Amino acid sequence: MSKFIYLASQSPRRRQLLQQMGVRFELLLPDANEDAEALEAVLPGEAPAAYVKRVTELKLDAAVARLQRRSLPPAPILCCDTTVALGRTIYGKPVDEADARRMLHGLSGTTHRVLTAVAAQQGRNRRAALCDSRVTFAALTPAQIRRYVASGEPLGKAGAYAVQGAAATFITRISGSYSGIMGLPVFETAQLLKALGLSCSKTF
Repeated sequence: MSKFIYLASQSPRRRQLLQQMGVRFELLLPDANEDAEALEAVLPGEAPAAYVKRVTELKLDAAVARLQRRSLPPAPILCCDTTVALGRTIYGKPVDEADARRMLHGLSGTTHRVLTAVAAQQGRNRRAALCDSRVTFAALTPAQIRRYVASGEPLGKAGAYAVQGAAATFITRISGSYSGIMGLPVFETAQLLKALGLSCSKTF
């Protein structure tokens, strides 16, 4: 039984949540010559749930190949991807501040979905799960959006906001998994790791 996992993600929030679960991990990040962003391209007409599951599987494929290429000790590998969806429209990470403002204008006064797919593999054994939550935003003024975007927090975040950050003041209702909205659904992740024979020291 492995005593640690590889986390193939640069997200500090995912690291924080794994630590909260009591999971020991080492980072398994892309090499400089890997085009990790290309994996997140949306296919024409792709539904949000299908998109986030496909991207997570691609990330896991790349991480498995990375582990083999580096001849690292075997251990389970964990990958995740989060996207925000308004209807069938996918809101990924904004490319710049103008894109972040566009996304937040679109989410203002609406209920949207936050989809986080998680997948783990040990040897040939692969498990995956999807967490689907809903978040309702109050109506935002253009000035609120400008100030929030100017803070820098929306950049690098799916849907141009962080639920655990200042955007919490925009949210009137959440239905689903708070940790899933952050980017790592704790319940589903614990179940996947358990299925691969790895227990979390802070679960009961």
